[in-house]
Amino acid sequence: MQTAPTRLKRTEMATKVFSFEEEPAEEKAGSTGRTQGSDVSAEKQEAGVDAAAADRAAEPLPEVCTYTVLRQDAEEADPAHPLLILDNADGKLKHHTDGLFAAPGRRTQFCFRGMRADIRQVDQRFVELLRWLATNGISVRLSGQDTPDGYAVYKICEIDTGSGTKLSAEDGFLQYVISRLLETKAPELSSQGAGAPEEDEEADSDEMKLTSLQSMTDFLDCARSALPANIRKWARRNLAIAKSSDVSQEEKRHAQHALSLMLNIRWKDSYFGAIDPDRARRILDEELYGMEKVKQRIIETIIQINRTHTLPAYGLLLVGPAGTGKSQIAYAVARILGLPWTSLDMSSIHDPEQLTGSSRVYSNAKPGSIMEAFSLAGESNLVFIINELDKADSKDSTGSPADALLTLLDNLGFTDNYMECTIPTAGVYPIATANDKSRISEPLLTRFAVIDIPDYTPEEKKQIFLRYSLPRVLRRMGLRDGECVVTEEAAQAVVEEYRDMPGVRDLEQAAEHLAANALYQIETASVRSVVFDRDAVQRVLG
Repeated sequence: MQTAPTRLKRTEMATKVFSFEEEPAEEKAGSTGRTQGSDVSAEKQEAGVDAAAADRAAEPLPEVCTYTVLRQDAEEADPAHPLLILDNADGKLKHHTDGLFAAPGRRTQFCFRGMRADIRQVDQRFVELLRWLATNGISVRLSGQDTPDGYAVYKICEIDTGSGTKLSAEDGFLQYVISRLLETKAPELSSQGAGAPEEDEEADSDEMKLTSLQSMTDFLDCARSALPANIRKWARRNLAIAKSSDVSQEEKRHAQHALSLMLNIRWKDSYFGAIDPDRARRILDEELYGMEKVKQRIIETIIQINRTHTLPAYGLLLVGPAGTGKSQIAYAVARILGLPWTSLDMSSIHDPEQLTGSSRVYSNAKPGSIMEAFSLAGESNLVFIINELDKADSKDSTGSPADALLTLLDNLGFTDNYMECTIPTAGVYPIATANDKSRISEPLLTRFAVIDIPDYTPEEKKQIFLRYSLPRVLRRMGLRDGECVVTEEAAQAVVEEYRDMPGVRDLEQAAEHLAANALYQIETASVRSVVFDRDAVQRVLG
């Protein structure tokens, strides 16, 4: 069995160091205006330090960066892949230690119980977050373990000391930021860190949403590297608009709404790990009967991903009669890739603006369906299911509105008129369905690998009814094994009843009808099992 190569190993130790006070000038816009927490006495008192120790700490200290930057791509923090490492030569740091990070302009240390511990190493993705915690004097609890390198911190939680200095949404915000940073691939040494998931018993980062200006400002200050560079700059501009007193309320409302949509999407690296082809085949066999050519094409795609670690240049276009399982194929591919999926029904699209959004100059402006699909999925890597691509129809003679999908399908980035920003699409795998490919424009067709799906043969329909449709309906209706039995001859009668109908949707409706009749007999006639033969099927369905 083929397994994904691990990407969680520690890479090289960076030789460049970042001090907490470093911050590019362009990123300082939109800062929170919180007090700097540079008073060391107050800092030490918050950490539970006695007055004598606070007085000693108040003596001027040289401005020193004590740590080196560690580049790693671990998606979970543990002692082997810590967020940071502290000097613990005296053994004073315990499993849980409360304190706060020294304010910028001083030695980079963690202050606790009247003592200080130098920071030795920091995961590059978390440099900004540590600077943010230090600048704002946020009291935290570190969870860690002694290692040969020092005290390896694998969890940081905010604690309430009663001082009133709290992050947005309390510890839930901090866990959300840590989660986003862990999900992000370590940046190059010329840039600053990025993010992903950590679960906390008290605050679940998965439920956190950035909606207020304060929470969005805090996020950009301490986790901006979790965003692509162009979105980071875009977010700063829109944050300035949302806070400005020189623009209209409508402009501010639109800017805040756009920010909330963009920042709540988890922007992930488009690297894809290896996928087990045997597991992929099992999933396809579970979901689909027959369709050997379709399954072969999907397995070929999986092998291609394993070789390149990127998605194919072309999406899939599944063409066939209604009810032949086209959408089911798309769901199976999403399951194989381990990605969320979102769908768009093109039969309801009559204007390109519905896809690309409307300009913010209008009071009723809103983002387009594609941007809303990203927001619904919650992350940038997803399977984008485009249903009924051949049904998109313009109300005038301007051409098919589906042509607005071209930039999305080219994987060069998609621009929404409302967002006014190019959305990265390298992690988007489009799968479209259609009944008649002759109604799809040639430019669109060239962006897909087209797979024709013929209608099922009568024998295939019978097997699908017995193996898939009927068992699924019986489970849904709560019928136990043996309570509703359909013989081979009865199944053949069902297929003959719907021989003029394409696909297998009518077969599932027939299974529902038979199961409901069996349940009725069990409940009213006190029978333990109902067996349907050909005559019984014709009597119930006729």
